[in-house]
Formats: sequence, structure tokens, C-alpha cells
Amino acid sequence: MYDLYIANKNYSSWSLRPWVLLKTLNIPFTEHLHYFSTPIGENVQFKAFSPSSLVPALHDQGLTIWDSLAIAEYVYEADPRVWPANREARAFARSAAAEMHSGFSVLRNICTMTCGLRVKLHTISPALQRNIDRLDALFSEGLSRFGGPFLAGDTFTAVDAFYCPVAFRVQTYSLTLNPPAQAYIERLLSLPAMQDWYAAALAETVREPEHEAEVTEAGVIEADYRAV
Repeated sequence: MYDLYIANKNYSSWSLRPWVLLKTLNIPFTEHLHYFSTPIGENVQFKAFSPSSLVPALHDQGLTIWDSLAIAEYVYEADPRVWPANREARAFARSAAAEMHSGFSVLRNICTMTCGLRVKLHTISPALQRNIDRLDALFSEGLSRFGGPFLAGDTFTAVDAFYCPVAFRVQTYSLTLNPPAQAYIERLLSLPAMQDWYAAALAETVREPEHEAEVTEAGVIEADYRAV
């Protein structure tokens, strides 16, 4: 059985990716949750299970695999369901996941993941709007090209897992997408694994100052559903 090391469910978008992938595909794993410390870049306690001192990290039979994309590829070697069976769909899915992994920096930096809040952004800059427009285009292409209801076909795969943090961001910041893209976001949010993650995120009482400050810099908090 895999051991998956993650951080705060309210904040850690990178942790969510492999967690929701394994959960949704019913791949057994043991979860190990460790909270962020401040400053974020100095989580030296993570070094005990991750050579980069970052999350997520997967342990399997003496091997350590770090980084969410590397974890997806590693698990795929044992379980082909991780990526679409169709070659064309698999190529699209890998490209779209890699784009999320290395791109959308404005979206990720301004709309930091915080599952339990609802935030009204101070402004949507042209750069952020370009990221939102790209999401619209990418989602529309995948859904129309491969027939849905997921991004690369009729089953949930790693590419959907990589956009699950985006679903929480759209919910938190009320980002406007076109109807097909918004329907896809709602589909991700309704997944049982996403509901489980969301409930656990709301139950967390640990607050990390850097993440909290990023939210208030970006907008006004209109609701906070997290446990006191």
C-alpha cells in the first residue's frame, strides 16, 4: 500500500492532486498529514519524508516519489487507469496536466487555494483574465473533443485530478467561466473524494499566516465556513 504525505487540506493544492486521484480510482493508500509551518519555504520538518521538503510525497516499498506529476506517472506504471486508454486522449491529458503543473501562475498566485472561504477579488487583472480564458478554452476543447463528462473522456483520470484545485479556486473566488466549463467545475466539486477533502478542510482549525495574508491581499472575505 502507498503512503501519501500531504499538507493542510484547506491550502495545499499540490497535495490534493494525487490524493483525489488515488481516492477516486479506489487505489489504497495511507494518508499522512503534516501542517505547514511559517515561513512556508522553510518547512524543514517535511525533509523527513520528502527530499525537496515539499508536499506531496509518495512512499512505496522503500521508494520516495515527490512532485504531483511524478507521482501520477509512477502510479500509472502499476495502474493504467491513471491516464486515458486512448492514445490521442492520453496525449491531450498529459499536455493539459503539464500545462497546469507549470503554467497558470497568475491564477495560482492571486487565487491561492483556501477551500473554506468565499472571497470577492479586488480586481481581475488582464493577466488573470487571460488565465481564466485559457481555462475556458482548454475545458471546452477537452469536453467537446473527447465527449465528456471528464476532460479526456468518460472516466476520471489524472488530468481531472490536476484541475481539482482549480475547481476549489473557482468556488472560492466566484470566477466566471462559460457554461460547459462551469458545468465541468461543478462535476469535479461533486465528486465524493472532493466532498471528503472539502469536509476535512473545513474541519481544520490550523491557520497559516502566509496563506491567510495572500487571501486578504487579493480580495475581501465575504464568508468563512471553516471551524473555529
